[in-house]
Amino acid sequence: MTKIDRLCTFLYDYNHMENCILKFLPPEAFRDMFHVKGQTVFRQGNVADAMYWLDAGKILLYRFTEAGEKVVVHHAEAGSFFAEPSIFSERYHCDAVCVDDCSVVRISKQHVLDALANNSDFSSSFCMILAKQVQSYRLQLEVMAIKSSEQRVWMALNSGFLKGTIMDFSASIGLTHEVVYRSLAKLVKKNKLIKTQRGTYKIASTH
Repeated sequence: MTKIDRLCTFLYDYNHMENCILKFLPPEAFRDMFHVKGQTVFRQGNVADAMYWLDAGKILLYRFTEAGEKVVVHHAEAGSFFAEPSIFSERYHCDAVCVDDCSVVRISKQHVLDALANNSDFSSSFCMILAKQVQSYRLQLEVMAIKSSEQRVWMALNSGFLKGTIMDFSASIGLTHEVVYRSLAKLVKKNKLIKTQRGTYKIASTH
């Protein structure tokens, strides 16, 4: 099964559609890419000319504030899109850096825009994909609105935010790693968390 076949299978499962929406895009809209660990797919401020499908690996998307603080905006995992909003932006609003060696499909922005303008089925399905991302961003904002650092960390853990390092986890919820480590220690002491190994925790069973 090719990368595009796997992408289409994902879209069928997610949208419950009979046909993959990418059938509306020509073959030249796609380009296979491979990036090694640590390599950047694009940087904040680069011209936004594509969205991407991550076929294998993990990618961290983060941006820097005017004060120079790093803010994690998304963890892209294999079998998912990333940089979808770039279709409607002139420039990328974050960096995309490979956490592992990554296999990526680049999807041309112009071809997506053409399909959005000319095919209603493609448009409605693409909106569903964007809606899923909006829900994810809204959850992140809700977590970051929690004033208590311990409660914020607890909510973030229950929401599945800890997918990489503690440093990245901290940046994704707007706290320093020192504050996060102290909050994690408190949660372990309260028997809410179990520390399985360095930087790895699991929520304690309530039964």
